Amino acid sequence: MKFVRYTYRGETAWGSLQGETITRLAGSLLENPQPTGEQVELAQVKLLAPLQPPKIVGIGLNYKLHIKESPFPAPEVPMIFLKAPTSVIGPLDKIILPDSQKVDYEGEMGVVIGKVAKNVSEADALSYVFGCSVVNDVSARDYHQQDKSFARSKGVDTFCPFGPAIVTGLNPDNLNIQTRLNGKVVQSSNTSDLLFNVSQLISFASRYMTLLPGDLIATGTPAGVGALQRGDEIEVEVEGIGILKNFVC
Repeated sequence: MKFVRYTYRGETAWGSLQGETITRLAGSLLENPQPTGEQVELAQVKLLAPLQPPKIVGIGLNYKLHIKESPFPAPEVPMIFLKAPTSVIGPLDKIILPDSQKVDYEGEMGVVIGKVAKNVSEADALSYVFGCSVVNDVSARDYHQQDKSFARSKGVDTFCPFGPAIVTGLNPDNLNIQTRLNGKVVQSSNTSDLLFNVSQLISFASRYMTLLPGDLIATGTPAGVGALQRGDEIEVEVEGIGILKNFVC
C-alpha cells in the first residue's frame, strides 16, 4: 500500500494513494489506520513529508560504486550518523542553501521503522520495517571539513527532503534508484549495490540505539554525488515509490 500525508482545505491527514485518488485514513499511520471513505484527487492536495521521524539515521559510504569513486576505503561496519528531525521537508518544498560553499545532493532509499527495535537479529530485521520511501540526504561538505562531524553538515534546516509516500510490501534490497538534476540523470543504481543491506543496517543500529516507530533510516547514496546551486530542480526516484522533487533556493 502507498501512504501519503497531505493538506486539503486547511486540514492535515494521512491517506492511502491508489492511482490519482487519495482515500483519507483515520488514526495514526503506524497503528492500523482505517479508511474513512472520504476521497480526494491527488492534484487537489499539497503532499507533505509522510511523517515526522523521531530520529533520522543516516548511513555513509554504503554503495559499492560510490565507495570506488570516493577517496575513502570501504567501512568495516555501517557508518552511522544522525540528521536533525527539523531538517525534514516534503515534496516540492524548497531546499534553502546556507552560507556553505559546497552543498551536495544525495539521492537515497529510506526505510521507516514500524515498531520498537532493540538488539534485532538480521533474520528478523525486515519484520520491523513499516515501509520504504525516498530521501535526499543534502550535505554541506565544507561544514564537515570544518567540524570533522556530520552534525551541522547534514542537519541544516531543509536538508532532508522526504517523500512523496511510504510504500509497504517492497523488497528494499532490489529497488532501482535514480537522481535527476535539472532533468539530467546524475545518479542511477539499484539497492542491490548496497555494501550493508537493510537487514544488516537495522540489526547493527539497534544494538546501539533503540529504533522507534517512525524512525527513518536513509540507507546511503549511489555514485554520482554532485553540487546543488540556487535555481536547481532536484528529483530522486525510487522504483515503486515515486518521485521526490524539490527546488533549490
